[in-house]
Amino acid sequence: MHNKIDHFAIGANTLDQGVAAMEAKLGVTVPRGGKHDAMSTHNCVMQSGNESFFELIAIDPDAPADPGRVRWFTLDDPATQARLAERPRALCWVVGTDDLDAVIAASPVDLGEVVLFTRGDRSWRLTVPKDGHLPMGGLLPAFIEWSPGPHPSTGQQDLGITLEKVVLSYPDPDKLVAILKTLGVDHLADVTEGAAALSFSLGTPNGPVTLD
Repeated sequence: MHNKIDHFAIGANTLDQGVAAMEAKLGVTVPRGGKHDAMSTHNCVMQSGNESFFELIAIDPDAPADPGRVRWFTLDDPATQARLAERPRALCWVVGTDDLDAVIAASPVDLGEVVLFTRGDRSWRLTVPKDGHLPMGGLLPAFIEWSPGPHPSTGQQDLGITLEKVVLSYPDPDKLVAILKTLGVDHLADVTEGAAALSFSLGTPNGPVTLD
C-alpha cells in the first residue's frame, strides 16, 4: 500500500474572500478550479509540490442550497461557518492511496463512507463521513483513490507554492501517532503536544508561511 499526501483543503467563507487572503499571505493568486455538483461547493487549486495540490474551497452560492447530503469538510457546521467568516482556515488534509479498501479495513476509527465522484474522464473514490465531520476534527486525513492516469496536479499551475509539512497538535500525541501508524500515514505529518489543531507549513514567494 502506497500512501502520500494528495492535497490539502483551506476553507473560505467565499472564494473571493479566500483568494484575497491567500494573495496577501502567499503572494500568489490561486487560480479558479471547478465545481463539486454533489456537494454544492467550488474551489480554486494550484500545485503544491511532489504531485500534490492546494485546494481553496467554499460553498458555491450558485449551486442548489441543499445538495441532498451534508457537505464535506464541516462546511455546513455553524461553528465552521463562523470561523470561516473571520478568515480562511485549514480544514483537512487528504492522503492518496492505491488501496483504499485496505486502508478502511485497517482503520481503528470510522473514516466515513466511500463516495465515487467523476469529472470528465476522471473519477475518484473518497472517504466522506455522512455527518460532514472529519475524524478527530480533521487531524486524521481523508483518503482518496484516483482512477488511472496522471495526478490532477500535473494540469494545475505551479506558482511556487510547496507544502513543507502537515503539523498536528493533540493533547495525547502518542495516541494520535499510534492511530496514524495504523493508517500508514505517520510519516506524512509532524505531531506535537497541545490543543487539537491542524496547520500546514508552506514555502511561498513571500517566504515560509503557516496556514491554520
